[in-house]
Amino acid sequence: MSPLGEAVASYGRIFKTLHILAAATEESYRRDIKGLRNLQEERHGLAEKIFHGKKGELYQRYHKGMEAQLSGLGLILNCVTLWNTRYLDAALKQLRAQNYPVQHEDVARLSPFAHAHLNVTGTYSFVLPDLAGGLRPLRDDDENDLP
Repeated sequence: MSPLGEAVASYGRIFKTLHILAAATEESYRRDIKGLRNLQEERHGLAEKIFHGKKGELYQRYHKGMEAQLSGLGLILNCVTLWNTRYLDAALKQLRAQNYPVQHEDVARLSPFAHAHLNVTGTYSFVLPDLAGGLRPLRDDDENDLP
């Protein structure tokens, strides 16, 4: 290894050591890391649900094919995340308009990676509905339309 490579490697070890020391001594740092890890695991859970056909495994032998599959999956993940975010925001606005006590701590725990409501094996319609406000109406809790 060249002297420059050794210097860069040594420089990197400084930050690794600082990270390990902070993780060992600072509870808030560990909590932040756990929160980020949980967020990433939620994203992986959503990706696994969307990419269910082959149980989340890539079977393409060609790098180009894998690249296309992964970029397609990333696009769908972003679309679902945007959809969830818009509807979470609409639901929160509706709750606030009804003077429901929405706690900031509860809102901070909401995740756009929720996926229990997704139907990845059902019937799909590609006819655009006429949504005057841009979003479909939110479900009313009084009308239990879930099975």
